[in-house]
Amino acid sequence: MELELIILCAFAFFAGFVDSIAGGGGLIQLPALMLGYPHLDPLTMLGTNKASSVVGTSAAVLRYSRKVSIPWDLILPATFVAFVFSFLGAKTVELFPSSFLRPVMIVLLIAVFLHTTFIQNFGVIDSYRKRTKKILAWSLLGAAAIGFYDGFFGPGTGGFLIYLLVWTLKLDLLRASASSKIINWGTNIAALIFFGSTGHVDLALAIPMGCFNLMGGFVGSGLAIKKGVKLIQFAFRIVVVITIGRLVIQYFHA
Repeated sequence: MELELIILCAFAFFAGFVDSIAGGGGLIQLPALMLGYPHLDPLTMLGTNKASSVVGTSAAVLRYSRKVSIPWDLILPATFVAFVFSFLGAKTVELFPSSFLRPVMIVLLIAVFLHTTFIQNFGVIDSYRKRTKKILAWSLLGAAAIGFYDGFFGPGTGGFLIYLLVWTLKLDLLRASASSKIINWGTNIAALIFFGSTGHVDLALAIPMGCFNLMGGFVGSGLAIKKGVKLIQFAFRIVVVITIGRLVIQYFHA
């Protein structure tokens, strides 16, 4: 195995680990892919990243679903909606540049960070009781928006999903993180179907990356279950700050 691939697999493991706890795996894995294999075209980088991420997310979903109570009656319809809109978002990548989304995402992520930092007990108390029409409508609307965003652009999707689930469903951060992985799995699958069908997945990279991403997702989700809300709260804020920093740098660089 060449040195570049060994380093990339190490980053894939760390990406799966972080993503399973608070989202943001793409912030680690995609830049590593860009640095190690700059000759790949942008769509192949995105497709290869999605292929690896799907495997790691699958491991996190399996482990969370066995240990954490998930509101399936809301999460499954939200996952389906996110799947459809993620596919539409991935198709839209070919039509429009993603650069115009960056300023909007920067503002939204700053608002998310400020709200989660200064509002006491955000995601600490779980007060979800049952599905209502209003909660279902908000969750489906949010899933559609985030699904399209993930297929089209991507950075910060995990953070947005966790925030949406805490805000709309009143879940604690552990249940929100677990539930977000299921929706995120749907958006990743949809984007992967598009990228795979158009030949934009490098299997020679995606398969070993996926194996290490899977191990990272398994370890990270286990740690999140063991340590609970405090760990996720800490990791969530770090991921949001890093996402903001990356988007700001990209915006001014562009």
